[in-house]
Amino acid sequence: MSSLLTVRGLAVAVGGRTVVRGLDLELAAGERLAILGRNGAGKTTLLHTLAGLREPAAGRIDLCGAELAQTPPRRVAQLRGVLLQQQVDAFPASVLETALIGRHPWLKRWAWESAADARIARAALAAVDLAGFAARDVQTLSGGERQRLAIATLLTQQPRLALLDEPLSHLDLNHQIAALQLLSRTAQETGTALVMVMHDPGLAARYCDRALLVHGDGRVESGSGADMFTAERLSALYQHPLRMIETDGRRCFLPL
Repeated sequence: MSSLLTVRGLAVAVGGRTVVRGLDLELAAGERLAILGRNGAGKTTLLHTLAGLREPAAGRIDLCGAELAQTPPRRVAQLRGVLLQQQVDAFPASVLETALIGRHPWLKRWAWESAADARIARAALAAVDLAGFAARDVQTLSGGERQRLAIATLLTQQPRLALLDEPLSHLDLNHQIAALQLLSRTAQETGTALVMVMHDPGLAARYCDRALLVHGDGRVESGSGADMFTAERLSALYQHPLRMIETDGRRCFLPL
């Protein structure tokens, strides 16, 4: 199985501190990788580096078999989608217009979005329970509604690799589960590979088959969910004792 994302010897530094050292990673189509770690451990910085938004301190990142740093920006935007922690809406726009931003990497210069593009965007809005919001001003949305719109915009882009920084931010429990089910279904049906920074290890264990643990001092651990989602590893990661409870084949983690 060919890799959509290949990382070799990656080092990531921020503020003079190395937060990731010697990371090797391969992610294939349809795989779902959770990035876990304490606040300030470097999860977002790592995600931005994997996305090509900042330079690594060392190492190489390949996207779909080509070196990310040497791939033209337009092609990167077609292959790789990013959901950032915070959404900034500097100008008034409708919900549909905002979702259609996801189609921009696929448009020719000076071209307008087509009816087919609009159908893709409307389907993505419906998938995140925003079907009736197309004409709404994006600046009138609640935080949770705006987050769901960000997910819809990413789905509208239809990338082969999606990197999401805290995709559950601002979402209530119902929409957290709905969003993770939607993303997992997209990975299964389209082969999109997912990399998600997450805070809840129980949800990560439920919806991700791989995990990358970032300790913040350069140490990283990566592997299958079965190996990474354990009370011992997560207690060491968060520096707080956790107890694992398994029910119906699902793992939950409770702080002691």
